[in-house]
Amino acid sequence: MVLLTMTVAAPLPAQAEPYGTAVQRVVSGFAARSGYPGVAVAITRGDRVLYTGGYGHDSSGAPVTATTPMPVASVSKSFTALAVVRLAEEGKVVLDAPVRDYLPGFHLADLRGTRITVRQLLNQTSGLSDATFPEKSLPQPGSPEEAVVRAGTATLATEPGTRHRYTNTNYHLAARLVEVVTGEPFSEHLRRHVFGPIGMRSTTTIAQTPRDLPSGVREGHLYAYGLSLPAAEPKRFVGGSDGVITTAEDMATWLITQNNGGMAPNGTRLLSAAGVRATHTSSDRRWTYGLGWDTDTKGRIGHSGVWFTYTAHQLLLPGGYGIAVMGNSGIGLGNEGIGALADELAALVTGGTAETDPPLRLIIDLALACLTLLSLVLGVRNLRHVRRWAERFASRPRWRLVPRLLPRVFPLVLLVFLPRLLGTLAGGGRDITYLQLLYYSAPLVVWTAVAALVNLAVLTSRIVTLVRLRRTSPARIVSVP
Repeated sequence: MVLLTMTVAAPLPAQAEPYGTAVQRVVSGFAARSGYPGVAVAITRGDRVLYTGGYGHDSSGAPVTATTPMPVASVSKSFTALAVVRLAEEGKVVLDAPVRDYLPGFHLADLRGTRITVRQLLNQTSGLSDATFPEKSLPQPGSPEEAVVRAGTATLATEPGTRHRYTNTNYHLAARLVEVVTGEPFSEHLRRHVFGPIGMRSTTTIAQTPRDLPSGVREGHLYAYGLSLPAAEPKRFVGGSDGVITTAEDMATWLITQNNGGMAPNGTRLLSAAGVRATHTSSDRRWTYGLGWDTDTKGRIGHSGVWFTYTAHQLLLPGGYGIAVMGNSGIGLGNEGIGALADELAALVTGGTAETDPPLRLIIDLALACLTLLSLVLGVRNLRHVRRWAERFASRPRWRLVPRLLPRVFPLVLLVFLPRLLGTLAGGGRDITYLQLLYYSAPLVVWTAVAALVNLAVLTSRIVTLVRLRRTSPARIVSVP
């Protein structure tokens, strides 16, 4: 089922088909290729809403519309950064002052933490990283205040201000800074001073998943073997970093405010034009990240957002276009988010072209399914011939058996280190737990676990059979060619 809402029509460059039809074509094509049951979209230009709408359905079967509440994950960082910059414009915060000036209880296990500034939290150069402080693997706090206490055990990967390292912890601390400076809970401050004033009436922010999710937010999906399966988001602290829940209609308001120098559609000035530019722009040529926004290789300003059951992306284009997309399926092998849809829509509205990727998500899962089946078949075959193998090698010295047996341990080693390995190779050093890895790619975990189990079974059976042969009839052991 497709449900579309056209707010204001505008001609597409080099396109003859109606606006809504063109958007529907792009969104439905992406959803079908990438395994997204439901998608919401907002497109703006300058101070106009060109399009808001929804495609598909949520996990309850209800249609996704322009008013369906959906998490935007790390897109939330742009809201947190704006809240802090607003406080700076009001003279309540100095961005280049140490964080501890505003959080008296803030301290790290690393003494260099005393030099971390507010700006360094927002542009992700504090020196904190998932490598030295694995925020997803640690016990999850229930509030920004608890997040600051938890950070007391953190060490730094680099000197503050010298390298960009993306981690949610920076924004957990920024949320608490807002609370201490204003005396308001973080969610209440955003409601009263950000969402409410500009007319984002259906937007809120939460501290922990799935505990705090509003009743109207349905479970998202994980993807496995070509199926999109409803699933609750794993328990995570998301306050300040990725806790905003919003709608396509409200995201249109947000995009207009960003593209209009901080002026909302209702005439409310949320931030000065200079303040907006500061959030969009990196202050150092060594990295592209500003304050809650990043600049891509094409010079476009945006930010991605990934949960394990939802993904989102926001994009500001030259010419005043703004695009926001939200999908109710999480990241995984062959699908690192919904940013590809934002790219396709950007090409649509600007008259350009966007490359469409093949359905790698399904191809990878089917390949992993084949590997799982192959591991089972080979494992059963080897178990059936354990006696023959043992008789062949029983007469050989023990040290010569090690190269034959040792490789059987490798799948278990891979299984043990899989979260760290995948976080390093595919996640840029980000932390991930086993449960989250199962959400990310159940087929990968299943294959690795099956391979580990069958190889351990084969290894154990061979060793046991060898020992029995040598104990019971050493004189009768002959080498079999």
